[in-house]
Amino acid sequence: MRPGDATATIRRMKTQAPPQALNLSATSEPASAGAATDAEPAAEAAPRPQAGTAAPRELTLVLGGARSGKSHFAEQLAADHAALTRGPVTYIATARHDVEAADQEMEVRIALHRARRPADWTLVEEPVHLADALYAHARHDGCILVDCVTLWLNNLLFGENREYPEHGVITPPPAFTEEIDALMTALPMLPGHVILVSNEIGFGVVPMGAITRFYVDELGRLNQKLAAAADRVRLLVAGIPVSIKDPAPSQARGSHTR
Repeated sequence: MRPGDATATIRRMKTQAPPQALNLSATSEPASAGAATDAEPAAEAAPRPQAGTAAPRELTLVLGGARSGKSHFAEQLAADHAALTRGPVTYIATARHDVEAADQEMEVRIALHRARRPADWTLVEEPVHLADALYAHARHDGCILVDCVTLWLNNLLFGENREYPEHGVITPPPAFTEEIDALMTALPMLPGHVILVSNEIGFGVVPMGAITRFYVDELGRLNQKLAAAADRVRLLVAGIPVSIKDPAPSQARGSHTR
């Protein structure tokens, strides 16, 4: 792969950011725009609560590369929660739709993603203030699915058509740090089950552009923070969920997670 391709990052981010923002390859399954996968990710056996009972507070991080099946797997987790607890599911989409230049490929993917979601799920579109959206919709008997952290971080960097130099030190806007801090503060306090989807984009070559390197580094750092806070972490590889982290046995009682 050519260094300029910035392995496993996102070309589709140009829908959210100015055309000069990121020169990245398509890797993300955007928040409201993930394409349907051909095969369902493999399931894992796990202890489950009795139907109709509220599950304990839980945070799950689902990571993966492009077309790894991470969005579909996360949706299965949310559907399991709804079936077993009879609680509501709120889907928080972070992809922007207020861009001037329409992206037909993105719109097709959005339509596919919407079509496969259950009709009774609540859709919330929030490209920037993620912590506020989580506070507003978290419930003890509910499940929130955020798809995805990758685009959310992109939105924080390129809000208001912000531009960056090709070389040198990158200084993000104040909201970049503020919103990340707000998210990390909110996550331990949220009731119910929260599922976060994010891309793993650090497996490839080092990108050439300063802003691309900054983005890849910052997403990697954010994924580390989220994984440390999460009760469970799953890495999707070719549609197969690999267990990276699980709660201690005493915490796992009553869990419904795959």
